[in-house]
Amino acid sequence: MAPTRVPAVEGWFTTGNDGAAPALLGSRCEGCGTFAFPAEASYCRNPDCTSTSFETVELSRRGRIWSYTDARYQPPPPYRAADPYVPFCLVAVELAAEKLVVMGQVVAGVTVDELTVGDEVELVVDTLYTEDGCDYLVWKWRPLGATAPGQEA
Repeated sequence: MAPTRVPAVEGWFTTGNDGAAPALLGSRCEGCGTFAFPAEASYCRNPDCTSTSFETVELSRRGRIWSYTDARYQPPPPYRAADPYVPFCLVAVELAAEKLVVMGQVVAGVTVDELTVGDEVELVVDTLYTEDGCDYLVWKWRPLGATAPGQEA
């Protein structure tokens, strides 16, 4: 029996389990249109806006690398690292439509030597860890042209 696929952090992204493409879930201020991720619930992040009304929105699934680095050290709990720990890349991705930068891990197998500021990436979901019959999923960024998690080249 296949594991149940669930988000490792509830409410931050859709998993694509319903056949639709996965998406980050953010908010849009109903007063000024400012986007936020994770979704805002109490105050607008625009210092010139006093609105406290937001709608939940799916953010762009593609963006461009704004900055990147590699994680050579094992992050502390609650992060669950593979055993043995394998370094991975992190990117800051600019979502042009939302005027927002979102951090995230890059899919396995992509190194900093293969990344360039301005490269286009797309959102995918991948298993962070498996426990009690569930695959706990996180979002990752896949450079266009790279193999998606779970697919062979």
